Amino acid sequence: MDNRLAHIDAWVFDLDNTLYPASTNLFAQIDVRIKGFIARTLSLSPDEAFTLQKKYYHEHGTSLRGLMMHHGVEPDEFLDYVHDIDHSVLPANPALEAALARLPGRKFVYTNGSTYHAEQTLKSLGIDRHFAEIFDIKASRYIPKPDPGAFAEFIAQHVIAPERAAMFEDLPRNLKPAVDLGMTAVWVRHPETQLLPGEDTGHCHYVTDDLPAWLGDAGKTLSGL
Repeated sequence: MDNRLAHIDAWVFDLDNTLYPASTNLFAQIDVRIKGFIARTLSLSPDEAFTLQKKYYHEHGTSLRGLMMHHGVEPDEFLDYVHDIDHSVLPANPALEAALARLPGRKFVYTNGSTYHAEQTLKSLGIDRHFAEIFDIKASRYIPKPDPGAFAEFIAQHVIAPERAAMFEDLPRNLKPAVDLGMTAVWVRHPETQLLPGEDTGHCHYVTDDLPAWLGDAGKTLSGL
């Protein structure tokens, strides 16, 4: 770990499959409910709903965006339904909590999900006290990552200097706009991470398979500077 992190005073974290391992299958609950919502709302079979769900996700960044654009779906109804899940499957993560406590500056969650889902997830992990703000899909006016305009709005709203900020994501494509703005990019890689065909990861400054350990090392490095 180098001195690139010495100037960081804003730590920005994606939520799902970043602050917790994809192997916990928390997001799998959401995935099932998205399919169910589409099937019920559009009177589709489960297979048809799944196909449309993934089509809109790949074309628009979230299934919700596609449903809003093509079917006039009311976003709060969608978000309330798909995030009505069992967050208790997430165990507290003392190592992550301790690592976050050592990092100087503000911590943010930037998610394509809802504030409610983020709050419940942070509470289950035992790390909610560390986060100054949650920038959710509603705050971005339902325009999901990796839209550059949404990133710019997040930066402006929270008065963040990009060159003094680090972003953590499980999807490298969602880090590209952050890097273009001048942020430091950390790819939190999982075996379950699904990259697009030919997806570039060269813009990621750091890669880790263990977020608590990486943050712990960063905190030790910064405390020794």
